[in-house]
Amino acid sequence: MSNKWLDPALLLLTTLSLLVGGIAHVAQKPDWAAMCWLSGSLVMALVLLVEIVRRLARREAGVDLIALLSIGAALVFEQMLVAAVIALMLASGRTLEYFTAQRAERELRALVDRAPRFAWLQEPNELRQIPVEQIQPGQTLLVRMGEVVPVDGRLLSPTATLDESALSGESLPVTRREGEQLRSGVANAGAPLQLMATQTAAQSTYAGVVRLAEAARRSRAPFVRLADRYALLFIPLTLLMAALAWQLSADPLRALAVLVVATPCPLILAVPIAIMSGISKAARRGILIKDGATLEALAGAKQLFLDKTGTLTSGHARLQSVEVNGQVDPQHLLGLAASLAQASVHPISQAIVEAARQRRLPLSTPQEVEESPGSGLCGLIEGQRVRLGTLSFAHTGASASDWATAMLRHMDYLACGGSFIEVDGALCGLLVFSDSLRRETPQTLRRLRNSGIERIVMLTGDRLETAEMIALSAGIDELRAGLTPQDKVRAVQEGCTRASTLMVGDGINDAPALAAATVGVAMGASGATASAQAAGVVLLVDRLDRLVEALEIARRTRQIARQGVLAGMGLSLLAMTVAALGYLPPLAGAVVQEVIDVVIIINALRALAPSPGPRLRRMAGEHIDRLQDEHRQLTTVLSDLHQLAGDFARRPLEQARTDLLELVNKLQASLASHERDDENTLYPLLTLSMPGEDPLAALSHGHREIFRCIHLLARMSSDLSADSSTVPAEEIQHQLIRLDTLVQLHFDQEEELFRYLDRR
Repeated sequence: MSNKWLDPALLLLTTLSLLVGGIAHVAQKPDWAAMCWLSGSLVMALVLLVEIVRRLARREAGVDLIALLSIGAALVFEQMLVAAVIALMLASGRTLEYFTAQRAERELRALVDRAPRFAWLQEPNELRQIPVEQIQPGQTLLVRMGEVVPVDGRLLSPTATLDESALSGESLPVTRREGEQLRSGVANAGAPLQLMATQTAAQSTYAGVVRLAEAARRSRAPFVRLADRYALLFIPLTLLMAALAWQLSADPLRALAVLVVATPCPLILAVPIAIMSGISKAARRGILIKDGATLEALAGAKQLFLDKTGTLTSGHARLQSVEVNGQVDPQHLLGLAASLAQASVHPISQAIVEAARQRRLPLSTPQEVEESPGSGLCGLIEGQRVRLGTLSFAHTGASASDWATAMLRHMDYLACGGSFIEVDGALCGLLVFSDSLRRETPQTLRRLRNSGIERIVMLTGDRLETAEMIALSAGIDELRAGLTPQDKVRAVQEGCTRASTLMVGDGINDAPALAAATVGVAMGASGATASAQAAGVVLLVDRLDRLVEALEIARRTRQIARQGVLAGMGLSLLAMTVAALGYLPPLAGAVVQEVIDVVIIINALRALAPSPGPRLRRMAGEHIDRLQDEHRQLTTVLSDLHQLAGDFARRPLEQARTDLLELVNKLQASLASHERDDENTLYPLLTLSMPGEDPLAALSHGHREIFRCIHLLARMSSDLSADSSTVPAEEIQHQLIRLDTLVQLHFDQEEELFRYLDRR
């Protein structure tokens, strides 16, 4: 018989043996009754014995031994009815655990079961069905309405309506257009579509998702093993209490009663239900947690490391401009760069290729390509040696020219990134990219802090000056820029020595850092295949805010699992004490223990339910008064800012330099300090006093913009002091006007909020 039906079959057998024995007892056939009760209890004892031997062979302990001892003791003392009742209670608890576990893993099982087995291959004269394992890149496939996209590919049809809920958790269908990449695992919710396969089935997104789902279904959390290790203390304690009860009372049935109420086998099995329920709940929201060990480690995370491109930012970099150095054709330069970039899967390389295709530029096949992760590419394009990447990589061994320095400053001010291009040893140009911050990033980082993350670090290979703007806009605690992949690994390893660490990346270039962290988190289902071994968590939907949900689910699941173990053990010990004192006979003890087990199992299923919302608190009046006083104390510096914003460009150069430097020092010392204190201290308190998930998102965005503007003014002031020709006065005045307007609006919004809270 399959293990799948073992527990329900045991329940049926023990129920029948107890029922038939009861009928025989009523019919005055005590021998037949004893035989029936004996048969049911012996079968259960045999099953327990086999399981215990297997566990001991794996060097695992378990309280199953107490269940076996209680049945054995009941049979020795000729308490056949007690043994049959114990067997029935054990079987019912195991069966309840079996069915609830089946319900808990329903979402994971659905992910695995919906994986396509066949695909329709479009050939010139026919449509042929083939196994998905035979699909090769470049083949054209037909996906009919309701079918699942079998492999990753590029859409050939004009449009396609897709149901992506299996990967993203979002129920609304989305529309994709010709040329867009489709991920395997999404369902066609519209007319039949054609796509060109770009990956084999084994390399595709959904294959990685299925592998992770299978791993999650087979997993057994370390916390469960920890619960089993309680047996090392619980078994001797049980035997000691049973021996003392027998010794002090001279009644062997008291020892039996102690053993009966100390059989929490279903109780311990309830812990995997909590773990599986948490994993299942996460899968429902597009968060695939590899196993119970990962879930428990995720629950204990205290610090967070984040990659920039594709994680904090959208990862969809767009070419903003092509800057040339000398008499170079921008289109020809873009064509050379795109030809080389075809050899890389990095988002920047893909953006270069996409920009060239949009301009219908002819691309050549790159040769002798070498890629330095985090730095750039080099190779031969039609006999020309082309280098593409950071300035230090593209222009190796040469000092930065005035043109390159000006371009770097230009990118810093615009908070843009760029790739320099060198052709046959000459620095020819720069491709400038814009990669905007994800809309949900700042809110997500604030929610992570509220969830217990104490330190947030951004790791990037970009230049410090460019990365600083993203860090300020996002609200990062610490920035480490200019890192190679090896540097990222060392940074994560160093962090792991201090506290449990999460590393979030795109799952491709960051795989080594993901593997080095306590828990690696891969962003987007497209990274699932590459990160199947490196990452323990995959966010199937490309949204950073799902990380908050993952953390909340993990922490609530761990809390429920711990409650189950501690409450169950505590109630069992209480029942053992009552039984040892003679107030709980063996038969009643079996019923009491079963009630405890059922209650704990039902409690474990709470991990599937929605998390309770926070309770609102009233904001203390003294906090509001203090904040209004601080606003009044900033009147002088705000007046200076307003004055300089009105006439900076008309002031003499030396006076303008001095006034700007003095103002920047004041802004950093007073305004920035005040707003940072608000963000770190006040706003968390205000959030507890207001309804909604993140009621202060708009005001917190104002803080980040103020920080960014002050930082940019400090850079401009430094550049103006070094060389007045590098920064036009009009550009500085424009930035001053922007900051002045922003601060006035922000203060007015906060004052209105304070008045609202003061009236409550």
